[in-house]
Amino acid sequence: MASEVNSKKIVAGILAILLGGLGIHKFYLGYNTAGIIMLLVTVLTCGAGGLVMSVIGIVEGILYLTKSDDEFERIYLEGRKEWF
Repeated sequence: MASEVNSKKIVAGILAILLGGLGIHKFYLGYNTAGIIMLLVTVLTCGAGGLVMSVIGIVEGILYLTKSDDEFERIYLEGRKEWF
């Protein structure tokens, strides 16, 4: 189970850093509403809002990757904390 959490944490962190403006990491973690919000902000502002969403994605990716497996599981998988 810990290996599964670790791989989920790493994938979510990398997706957040690389594709954060599109909210792909939110969809990966099952936060569909948050993912749609990020995607729509990026698309509906013709990419201008994507800069803000990308910064949010980078911050979230760093947070995901710096948490221990137990913290990540407790906060983001069990606690379902969608933002930061």
